[in-house]
This record gives sequence, C-alpha cells and structure tokens, in this order.
Amino acid sequence: MSRRIPRILALTGLIVGVVWLALWLGGGLEAMQAWAADQQRQVQTLIAGAVRRLRAGEPGSGAALIAVCFTYGVVHAVGPGHGKVLIGGYGIGTRVPVLRLSVLSVLASLAQAGVAVVLVWGGINLLNLTREALTDLAEQELTDLSTVLIGLVGLWLMLRGLRQLLRQQAAHDHHHHHDENCGCGHAHGPSPEQAMQTRSIRDAAALILGIAIRPCTGALFLLILTWRLDIFAMGVAGSFAMGLGTAAVTVAVAILSVWAREGGLSLLPEPGAGARVLQVVPAIVMVAAGGLIALIATGMLI
Repeated sequence: MSRRIPRILALTGLIVGVVWLALWLGGGLEAMQAWAADQQRQVQTLIAGAVRRLRAGEPGSGAALIAVCFTYGVVHAVGPGHGKVLIGGYGIGTRVPVLRLSVLSVLASLAQAGVAVVLVWGGINLLNLTREALTDLAEQELTDLSTVLIGLVGLWLMLRGLRQLLRQQAAHDHHHHHDENCGCGHAHGPSPEQAMQTRSIRDAAALILGIAIRPCTGALFLLILTWRLDIFAMGVAGSFAMGLGTAAVTVAVAILSVWAREGGLSLLPEPGAGARVLQVVPAIVMVAAGGLIALIATGMLI
C-alpha cells in the first residue's frame, strides 16, 4: 500500500505531463488557446451585462458579477499561460511542499489582480491613459517583461541544478581525502535549513513577480468599465474574484507537479551499489525542468 500511492501519484502526473507535451508538439495548445479566448469573450459579454445590472441597482447583481468574474478567471487559466508554466516547472524541478507551492499559486494570482488594480488606477488618475493604451501596455510591454522573467527563472533553476551536481561531485571527491566530521567545533557556513529558508523566500518572490507582472486583460476590461460607471470598488472585488478563479487552476497544476516529482522519485530503487547515481537524479530533474521553462519562454517571445 505504501508503494501503491506514490505510483498512482507518479502515474497521474506522468499522464498529464505526456498529454501536455503531446498537445504542445502537435499544435494542440493553439487550438486550446483559441477555445479559451472564445470562452473569455463570451464571459466578458456576461460581465458587461452584470455590470450594467449592478449600475441599475438590480437585486443580486453584485453577487452575480462576482460569480461571473470567478468563472472568467477559471476559463482564462484553462488555456496555455505563463503562470502554469512557471508553477508547474518549479514544482517538478524543485522539492517543495505541495501546500507551500499551492499558497504561492494563490498569492501570485491575487498579486496579479492587485497589479491590474494599480495599473488602471494609476494609469487613469496619474497618466491619463486611455483604455487602448492600458490594454496595449499589458498585452505588449508587460507580457514581454513577464516572459523574460519566466525565462530567467528557468535559467536560474538550471544553474542551481548544475551547482548541485558540482557540489555532489566535490563532496564525493572530498570524502576520499578527508573525514566527513572535522570536529572543529564551529560552523563553516549556513546550515542546510538556513540556506533552504533563504532560497524559499527568494524563490517565492521570483515566482510571484514573474506571474503578477502581467495583469489579466479581463481584469483591465472590468476595472476600466466600472471606473467609467463610478462603481470602481465592485471592479476591484471582481478582479480579485478573477484571481481566485485563476488560482483554482494553478493550484491544481501545483499539486500535480509536486505529485509527479515526488511520486516519480519514490519509484527509484533503494540506495545500494548505485546510490551515488541516484543522488544526482533530483539535480538532473531540476536542470531539465529549468531548461524546459527557458525553452517555452523563448518560444513565447519569438
């Protein structure tokens, strides 16, 4: 039973990964993206209707707007997107607790909604930008910036994996010349726990920034519309409802990615004669995941 659960988790993550890779290589992601874009346009029409009913003071219109906005967030996240690439690649490439990565997914989605609010409020109040200018800024400059940041995170994971490989090789060589315990009575550097804590904070900031810097177009549409109708507060609430809808999908990606990694590694044979070979597998996975993230980001820029 103890071995069956990891196998199920590994198989689930593997199937999802293979299907996603097949869609990517076969051009199926473009069809999925077109479907998602069509659904988003339909939901945007529902959002506009809900806003008009809210402005007219119809009972229940506020709750209806929040529900439609949440639905938009889910539909928006179902299509190919940078957030899922970053969260999924990080979950596969780095050993991270599933709860922590899930919380980061939610925080990143809410931060993305917050960026949309700040962009619209600042763009209209401080810069007098039009709707078209705000949309172009989000879909061009900020999209490219987000993609570059994602690519850098991928390269960062690759570099970290390579460093782990080099450290393991150095430790192996050092073991033949020096006893593992020096008994000198003081620390030569940060403990693994301290290093992990610092790395976790740094990683969290990079993940959230890479996702949040590119606000959702639907949130911009809602915020600009509610600003014009003088119900901006409901636009803000709707934007964060979109963020929660997006988070529902990215959390699922986070869970699957951690399952795939931990389940796959648990299927490796117990350490024995090939223990040293097995020790480098996590670092190799990290290098591969980082390379895939960087490759996808490069493709999004071209």
